[in-house]
Amino acid sequence: MPSVAEQLRAGRERQKLTVAEAADATKIKSDHIRALEAGQWKTFTAPVYLRGFIRNYAGYLRLEVPQLMRELEAELVKSRHFPETSSLSPPAPGPLDFVALWLSRLKWRLILPIVLIAGVVWGIFYAVNSYRTRPKKDPLNGLSGGMYRTRPGLSSGTLPVPTNLPPASGRNR
Repeated sequence: MPSVAEQLRAGRERQKLTVAEAADATKIKSDHIRALEAGQWKTFTAPVYLRGFIRNYAGYLRLEVPQLMRELEAELVKSRHFPETSSLSPPAPGPLDFVALWLSRLKWRLILPIVLIAGVVWGIFYAVNSYRTRPKKDPLNGLSGGMYRTRPGLSSGTLPVPTNLPPASGRNR
């Protein structure tokens, strides 16, 4: 099985392209293309750059990019230069990703006003219902006699709560 570097070189040669033409088309330096085709991975400072260049270059050459990237991962694991490589595949989506995707698909310009109107209607209903079902009892019922203080020096005593009071009117006395 040919290496990744050999597949890249063969793909370029199959299309009869020069290194300079490939460099102009992909905006990758010609030195980097030569290093990719020679398998000189130590030219690149980090595996992320190497992966990006190979993905871009293989896509330009119309090679099978996912297969080539898997082969690159296998080569990098065996290599001394980048032994700590990690997988490029994203982690499996979780429930939070599902909810975020679902929420991103909603038409918020339509839904937000509906939700706000429903919230206001619910708030009005709750306030009216609370007002109607509030207890309607006299706050003085069940109280015992009130305490009062006489002049200084005299003992304090209690007064009875009046029982026959006229209904309160809205006027100030």
